[in-house]
Amino acid sequence: MTGTVDCWIGVVQEIDRRVVRLAGKLSGAQVPELLEACGQSGGLQLDLSDLVSADVAGIEALQRIRAGGASLTGVPGYIQLKLDSPGGRLASMPPAKSRRP
Repeated sequence: MTGTVDCWIGVVQEIDRRVVRLAGKLSGAQVPELLEACGQSGGLQLDLSDLVSADVAGIEALQRIRAGGASLTGVPGYIQLKLDSPGGRLASMPPAKSRRP
């Protein structure tokens, strides 16, 4: 088998909740799979203990999942900072609003 897996997504269905665990580097390519894994109704816990990094699309997906009621556990500090920033964007990027004189 050749190639590497950038992001591993594991799902465990418990009696009262679904636990989705991420490991590696979350990028836009994995967002559809992540959203599908998290899309079931009921309690959802997202374990990010082994998440190494996430691009803007990954951060935005995590924000949407959290806004939908999921609890996030094991969130690395630098990812937490991105999750708590507006739109998951870095502070040095200009806002998406149009500017008028």
